[in-house]
Amino acid sequence: MRKIFLVMGCMALGWISGPTVESPAQGKSLSVQDIVDRSNLAAYYEGKDGRAHVNMTITDSQERTRERRFTILRRDNKDGGDQKFYVHFSRPSDVRNMVFMVWKHIGQNDDRWLYLPALDLVKRIAASDKRTSFVGSHFFYEDVSGRNPADDTHELIETTGQYYVLKNTPKNSDEVEFSHYLLWIDKTHFLPMKAEYYDKNAKQYRLVEALKVETIQSHPTVTKAKVTDLNSGGHTVSVFSKIEYDLGIQESIFTERYLRRAPRKWLK
Repeated sequence: MRKIFLVMGCMALGWISGPTVESPAQGKSLSVQDIVDRSNLAAYYEGKDGRAHVNMTITDSQERTRERRFTILRRDNKDGGDQKFYVHFSRPSDVRNMVFMVWKHIGQNDDRWLYLPALDLVKRIAASDKRTSFVGSHFFYEDVSGRNPADDTHELIETTGQYYVLKNTPKNSDEVEFSHYLLWIDKTHFLPMKAEYYDKNAKQYRLVEALKVETIQSHPTVTKAKVTDLNSGGHTVSVFSKIEYDLGIQESIFTERYLRRAPRKWLK
């Protein structure tokens, strides 16, 4: 499972060289590229595949709440390479059996599909829609699989006792709503723990946080995450449970055939 199924989005990491810093774990210098590389692998590529059950609570500015329950399946082609994701919704009734599927490609736009059971309709999600709301939550569609690693440049702006702090700037600012975001990466396990997004006026408008980390099958794993819309005051909290790695999930699951016929064996 992507360790931070959440941020889902906050790891829009690219590949650059830069100044070196000392690795507390191994006592050797790391370049910015090293930090980005290790964090990308830690957040997205633990195990060859994975599964997690997710309980998502969406809270608006008036403290009204809605729930979403779903299961995420992930399968990697190779570490740091293409991946496939399958998201099956079970609750509430208006989204039951809805499926969101992603084929994540390195170096080009992802392929994304949404199956709407009420209409028996499979809808392709255009690249231009990737930064819109994911099923009414404060997550974006792009957050599920993450941004293309080549879409941003990265600068190490601070090193604290616990974190590497990176400033991430989109190469094509016309394609996104943010001017840059700051990312806090834990020095010990290299998981991204916080991301602050800033708009074109340099005002912070979005916050993504890892609220809880647990070790599962020897992998430090984010099990609770929160996204806050600082403009509206609303937020979404996701709690991850029944997380398992290396299940041997078949690649055939991640095809259009299983959008309409859920693979129940893998969703338990």
